[in-house]
Amino acid sequence: MTSLSVNVNAVAMLRNRRDLPWPSVTGLSRIALAAGAAGITVHPRPDQRHIRFSDVPELRALLDAEFPTAEFNIEGYPTPEFLDLVRVGRPDQVTLVPDDPSQATSDHGWDFIGRAAFLKPVVERLKGEGIRVSLFADPDPKGYEQAVELGADRLELYTGPYGATYDDRAAQSRELDRLETAGKHAEALGLALNAGHDLTVANLPPLLRRLPAIAEVSIGHGLTAEALEFGMAGAVGRFIRAIQPQG
Repeated sequence: MTSLSVNVNAVAMLRNRRDLPWPSVTGLSRIALAAGAAGITVHPRPDQRHIRFSDVPELRALLDAEFPTAEFNIEGYPTPEFLDLVRVGRPDQVTLVPDDPSQATSDHGWDFIGRAAFLKPVVERLKGEGIRVSLFADPDPKGYEQAVELGADRLELYTGPYGATYDDRAAQSRELDRLETAGKHAEALGLALNAGHDLTVANLPPLLRRLPAIAEVSIGHGLTAEALEFGMAGAVGRFIRAIQPQG
């Protein structure tokens, strides 16, 4: 069954507009987890424009104290500073993304072949620390065999192009075809699947009908937008219902 990890970067971005402690990243994470979310995702960037480095130990403490079975997923580009932060956060999963520090958001997957020499020692280090490793991947099977060689446990399929087809059914079908082909190839190689980027209550069911084995969806922008209307607990409930197996 697919689990929901709530990305709280958008909450942190709103907080950072003022030098004030609200909205509270840990407070809204608590509400999300109490409402049934399986985990929390953060994506700290070098300029701390969203999640601050100080949020990571606070979230770790929240999970340890109140939600010991919930998962912590830290995603980001593996700089030395990022890897140090991972050591502090002790996540269950690290999702490695090929972001340039100046990018507004993740918008492409790894070149597994071209960046293999860079990724291999990072993956080995993380797995040596008992952390599950997921690699951000375009919905294109090229190079997935290399991801296996690198030792990745999962691929997170980049669903941004799919999310962008919200008003075009023909384009949505084409993107679903791409995701299905890529996801099934990854599964055949023994890789588990995550998915993330611009996923919504509306577009999750069609995706999961194509790829029911997706283990986790990580959702931030769409869920935070829904929380403005339905509250954080209400938004989490809506997304949990959206990922339930369809009859």
